[in-house]
Amino acid sequence: MEAERIIKPSFAVIGLEGSTRDGRDIVKQLWENANARFAEIEALALRGADGGLMGIWGAMSDFSRSYKPWDNGFSEGLYLAGIEADADAEPPEGFTKWILPGFEYVRADGSFTDGLAYLDSRGLHMIAAAQDFTDPKTGKNYILFPIRRL
Repeated sequence: MEAERIIKPSFAVIGLEGSTRDGRDIVKQLWENANARFAEIEALALRGADGGLMGIWGAMSDFSRSYKPWDNGFSEGLYLAGIEADADAEPPEGFTKWILPGFEYVRADGSFTDGLAYLDSRGLHMIAAAQDFTDPKTGKNYILFPIRRL
């Protein structure tokens, strides 16, 4: 597993929200629906200088919507499948916008369990919910573990 520390200021994600209370396959279902409805939010996507998407996010929060880690051994919480967007953008009907706080993250390309072990081996602790990130430029998936609030 490769990991590095990154700084990510507060950012917005617009997408489809679901809860682990909605069933075991909710994350898969959210992504299927979000991908099928991408055209509805494409114009709201934040883009880089090259015109490409800035980020594809599986944002997570506890049920209180305060971005704390998922409950019950990281197995229960809210998930938002979407794209990074301008903080002022208004989501269309049926979509939700979250404004995630800024953090210093450990960005890891391994599993959630491997990432937690990496943090533990370095005396670091996850202080908020982890976030799934797909880099649109490379298609590579990462998990971002917040270790310090900005």
